Amino acid sequence: MAKRKSAVRSAPAPLSEVRSLGTDVTQAEMSSGAAQHGEVGRAVRKTVPRSALGQWIAPPNRPDPVATLQAQDADRVAELVPLRYERMSASAFSFYRGAATLMAQDLATRPRTGLEVQLAGDAHLANFGGFATAERSLIFDLNDFDETLRGTFEWDVQRLAASIEVAGRHKGFTRARRAALIKHMSLTYCSAMAEFSRMSRLDVWYARIQADDILNRWAGEVDARRVATFRRAMAKGRAKTSARAVSRYTRVGEDGELALISQPPFMVPVGELIGESGERVRDLAAAVLAEYRATLPNDRKLLLSGYRPVDVARKVVGVGSVGTRCLIVLMVADDDSSDDLVLQLKQASPSALEAVSTPSPYPNHGQRVVEGQRLMQASSDLLLGWTTVTGVDGVTRDFYVRQMWDWKTSADLDVMDHWAMGVYARMCGWTLARAHARTGDRRALAAYLGSGRSFGRAMQEFAATYADQNQRDYEALHAAIAEGRVVKSPSEGSARQ
Repeated sequence: MAKRKSAVRSAPAPLSEVRSLGTDVTQAEMSSGAAQHGEVGRAVRKTVPRSALGQWIAPPNRPDPVATLQAQDADRVAELVPLRYERMSASAFSFYRGAATLMAQDLATRPRTGLEVQLAGDAHLANFGGFATAERSLIFDLNDFDETLRGTFEWDVQRLAASIEVAGRHKGFTRARRAALIKHMSLTYCSAMAEFSRMSRLDVWYARIQADDILNRWAGEVDARRVATFRRAMAKGRAKTSARAVSRYTRVGEDGELALISQPPFMVPVGELIGESGERVRDLAAAVLAEYRATLPNDRKLLLSGYRPVDVARKVVGVGSVGTRCLIVLMVADDDSSDDLVLQLKQASPSALEAVSTPSPYPNHGQRVVEGQRLMQASSDLLLGWTTVTGVDGVTRDFYVRQMWDWKTSADLDVMDHWAMGVYARMCGWTLARAHARTGDRRALAAYLGSGRSFGRAMQEFAATYADQNQRDYEALHAAIAEGRVVKSPSEGSARQ
């Protein structure tokens, strides 16, 4: 029997170097079945040329951006809405972070390739970072999936490209440097997709960026100061654990139990909010967690069964998420009160993409977030699950659940120079390509993208023109605040958590 030609099994360097491929992925590199997938991608070029993904021009009937944002306030905690606008008004980049719904509506007016993947839905620069795998390895990946939904791949890449442009303007980078950053990200995305198209499905799912991979790839090209800074960030991330959260956010209560601190409006124990005793709060938490446990695999159920909830608090998180409900649950082990665990329950509303794309197939939006995260991440939180919570208003809402801190690190964009931002943009481009290759037709995508040059130019053009739109929307928010149509909190200053 003829020996079948084996797929390329040798794992590539986890972080592909930025390079122009020079040629498209050819049929000679594929099996006949794979080549047919490549033909699909090349056929899409005829209906949606890569250049068509470029320049943004607002349609004449584009809705008022401020009114669109205010429409989201109806299901938010009213007292926190001014804080949302305070955070969004801090800078054009902060506004961009909180305006995913505006961009979703804008992208829906654009040509669509129809090459579908699982979308992050909000793939901007600040939604990537480091966290721990179950094997206690620090990896780099996407870390926000509130808007995840299946959709056309370019929406994620356009959101990432525009975020680079907006962040670059905020940091005062020149136009040429901003364009170079977007080029680096786009070429990395295309190069990685071509590489994934030649790999087996299993190898694509194994692919990941570990912290050591970043050092191995870049440490020889930079000065010792930057390497030391990166090592400090890794060490800081590894120190962010449930134990660290407990030391920061708890005190010993009157009953001798650990209790969460009160720091309004950023963090408020639920007992204070609803006027109930600690025992009643624990009973309510146990009921919510029982539903959550049912969504876990049996081994995780057993793990969690050894913990009991002792307190719950509402906590403000993020920028665009401010006003949505986020709870943290403090738990201790039954057999050791010094064994602590902190879970975060975050409200999951319909994705911003659902109004302009296919609705979620899941009955619980927490499940939508969890399933999307598992599909896109190389390794997901051990305790990821979902539940529902009935609020004091009697409304039952969907939530997803995860560990609050588990070596979670975020890039400090404010301190990045142009070189560091270039490395970071390439890491984000590779990571997004890996997520899309897992969940879409990687061979059709690679064939559509080709060498990456045309696609890269389109992303540069789109990012520059959409950043102009973001600036206009940001200024519209400031005008609405000045006119009193929008109320924002006073500047948080050092009180921000």
